[in-house]
Amino acid sequence: MRFVDEFRDPVLGRTLAGQILATVEPGRHYKIMEVCGGHTHSIYKYGIDDLLPENVELVHGPGCPVCVIPMGRVDDAIAMAHEPGVIFTCFGDMMRVPGSDGTLQDAKARGADIRMVYSPLDALRIARSEPDREVVFFAIGFETTAPSTALTLKRARTEGVENFSCFCNHVTIVPPLRALLESPDLRLDGFVGPGHVSTVVGARPLEFIPADYGKPVVVSGFEPVDILQSVLMILRQLAEGRCEVENQYKRVVPYEGNLAALAVLSEVFTLRPHFEWRGLGFISHSGLRLHDDYAAFDAELRFSVPGVRVADPKACQCGEVLKGVIRPFECKVFGTACTPERPIGTCMVSSEGACAAYYNYGRFARDKVMV
Repeated sequence: MRFVDEFRDPVLGRTLAGQILATVEPGRHYKIMEVCGGHTHSIYKYGIDDLLPENVELVHGPGCPVCVIPMGRVDDAIAMAHEPGVIFTCFGDMMRVPGSDGTLQDAKARGADIRMVYSPLDALRIARSEPDREVVFFAIGFETTAPSTALTLKRARTEGVENFSCFCNHVTIVPPLRALLESPDLRLDGFVGPGHVSTVVGARPLEFIPADYGKPVVVSGFEPVDILQSVLMILRQLAEGRCEVENQYKRVVPYEGNLAALAVLSEVFTLRPHFEWRGLGFISHSGLRLHDDYAAFDAELRFSVPGVRVADPKACQCGEVLKGVIRPFECKVFGTACTPERPIGTCMVSSEGACAAYYNYGRFARDKVMV
């Protein structure tokens, strides 16, 4: 299959691994953050970390859209779902994200009408078919998924669907990366840049990382060869004393981004002054809300919600995992009290969560078997 099989070529992968080994400086430890949760799963699914030298360490970042939702926002969602006459819709992985008193799945078991959808258009379709009910869509994700929400809201307004609203939890990628780089307890040599987000925003917004913080960035695809090549490109920048944004994922990512998608985002959304991130706290101008022109579709204005900040469980260290401070297996409850079947934190729930990746692919210890 074109653009898939050639990026899973084992011979090319081993060649890149050899080039990486030849590029690293003996005695130097390299720490590289893969921002996107999709990269994390590819790394451990394909054993990419086993192909790297021991002194090249990959750590996870805050690029999982489910993982960064704080417990208080889940509580708000559950409160909306219990409102009389409401049909609450969300993506499947949000069903099991813990709030302070259970999950949306628990609320569904208690009688709330909560339905899993595959897109916001599915939620709009339900609203059309049940005009006597209020249908709420739980919108999450970075700039990757926000355009689909925006286009759905535009269609709802055009069609005059008055019983449809959106609980907006979309976030943007640049502010949390800046917050991480300002953190004194994090030492990084470079970033494997987010491929999915960059299909919308492009590579240009990441230029602040080399300009302000002196760290190289390579926007990467998600296949094994993509990631190995991106790591090699970062290491070559470091070896040559360069520091810039490079785009390995050129077959998908335009450097300037998707201008049509950016235009619809600008029309439908505006920045929130503050938004809370799990593990990172409140970050200024990092979340999106509906523009005043779309206020009629804002579920937070249509319904009363608790709006209370809720602390994470003390046993859960999702915040440290999202900041790259610890590996999932270093969390005290990883694989014991916290598993995909009974998750305590969001990183064990999401299909892009770092803890789920480590658990599903058997990464329970620091020791690696080199190949």
